[in-house]
Amino acid sequence: MDSQEINIYCDESCHLLNDNSNIMVIGGISCPSTKRQTIYREIRKIKTRYGLSQYAEIKWTKVSNSKQKFYLDLVNYFFDNPHLGFRAIFLEKTDLNHTKYNQTPDEFYYKMYYLMLKGIFESNYQYNIYLDIKDTLGYNKINLLKDICNKLQKRKEYSHELVKKIQEVRSHEVELIQLADLLIGAVGYVNRKLNSNQAKLNIINYIKQRSGYSLTTSTFLKESKFNLFHWEPKREAMIWD
Repeated sequence: MDSQEINIYCDESCHLLNDNSNIMVIGGISCPSTKRQTIYREIRKIKTRYGLSQYAEIKWTKVSNSKQKFYLDLVNYFFDNPHLGFRAIFLEKTDLNHTKYNQTPDEFYYKMYYLMLKGIFESNYQYNIYLDIKDTLGYNKINLLKDICNKLQKRKEYSHELVKKIQEVRSHEVELIQLADLLIGAVGYVNRKLNSNQAKLNIINYIKQRSGYSLTTSTFLKESKFNLFHWEPKREAMIWD
């Protein structure tokens, strides 16, 4: 029997070495491939319900008092939809020591992506991974990420190809990457201890309420709806386990 395909829509926040932020977040929203078009249509209906174009981009940086109800409705949509799951890994960049582990910042970035995805992967599924286009080097990067992900396949001796496809897409055209951006943004904001935007704080508090988690610590390992992993440098040697 063929394995069911799961799509993972990924994004990140403040992953660059010198971007004036001490917190890095990488995350993704997963859903069955067969459900994606229905989910896109339902999210677009939410947009039009609030007088927005169905092509308007959902983005954490766009959260404001005037759009607070819209973003709260999107949070409800995520938690009420049984086909959607979210996982993110976050860490303090000030504690990193790339020299000690003989790695470049780019190599570390892919290790973190691997750890984020590893927590989603299950042996009886195949995965299509979609990443937001960031720069002109994307083709080489996605091939490297696929190679890294397939390390897991070889170690676990799965009977099928675990990662079927990794592809770059334009986030403004893909609602689930936009929704991932919203949840990643909330995790980053609370862990950076920012408090200048009341609408963002209200959304964070609502996510805390709906998830049952503080957003500042790791959740239960097997949490499938809203899974967070607070990575610490002392775990470096465990990355490839």
